[in-house]
Amino acid sequence: MLDRNNPKPLYQQLRDVLVDAIDSGRWGPNDKIPSENELSVTYGLSRMTVRSVITDLVREGLLYRVQGKGTFVAEKIVTVSPSYIGIREQLEKMGYEVNTKIIECQLENCKDAVAKYLQIKSGTTVFKIKRVRYIKEDPISIHISYVNPEYSSQLTPELLEKEQLCVLLNQNYGLQRKKVSETLESVTASDEEATLLSVEKGHPLLLLRDVLYSDHNEPYEYTKVVFRGDKIKIRLQYE
Repeated sequence: MLDRNNPKPLYQQLRDVLVDAIDSGRWGPNDKIPSENELSVTYGLSRMTVRSVITDLVREGLLYRVQGKGTFVAEKIVTVSPSYIGIREQLEKMGYEVNTKIIECQLENCKDAVAKYLQIKSGTTVFKIKRVRYIKEDPISIHISYVNPEYSSQLTPELLEKEQLCVLLNQNYGLQRKKVSETLESVTASDEEATLLSVEKGHPLLLLRDVLYSDHNEPYEYTKVVFRGDKIKIRLQYE
C-alpha cells in the first residue's frame, strides 16, 4: 500500500512500486501487468493518476501497450559500460547474439569536427567506418569511427563485421589505448538514424563520443556511437 503520510507524491510512490516490480524481476519481459482499474483499486488512486504513471513508463520504454489486450513489460534494457571493453564483447559476454552490418568503409576528407578530435588539419584524409550493431535482428546502435589511413589496410568490411575495431587495431598495428576521452549526451534521431535504427524521427537516443589515445598521448581513433535510448543504458564507473 502507499503511504499517505509520506511527503513523496502518491504518483511517485506508485511509479516506484511499478518500477521495482520490473527491476526485481517480479514482472518479467512480456508479462501483462494489472489493469488500470485493478491498480486504481489496489492503491486507492484515481484511474487518471494510474494512467499517467503507466503512460510515462511506456514512454520510457519500460512498458508497452497492446490495443485491446492490456499493458505489458518491455524487453529488458541492456546496460553497457563505455571504454573499458568493446560494446560487442560486453553484449556477447551477457549471452546476446550480436551482428554487425557495415554501411561505409572508405577514405574521405575529414571535416572540422573530426579534425579537432584527431588533432589534424581539416580536409586531411581519414578512414571512415560506419556500421550498425544488432542484437539478433533488432538494431541497437550506429557506430561511426575515424582513423588514420595508415591503419586501414587491414580494416576490411569482412573483418569489421566479425571483430571489434579496437581488437583489429591492436592485433594488426599494435595500437593500445592508453587514455580515453568520452562525452555522453541525449539526442533525438535524425531521418537517417531513424531509418537505420528502425525508429521514428525524433526518437530518444544516447550519443557517446570517444577519442582514443596511444602510449605517446596521440589520438588515433575518434568514434561516435548512437544508441537507442529504449534499448541501451550506459553505466559509468570510476575508480
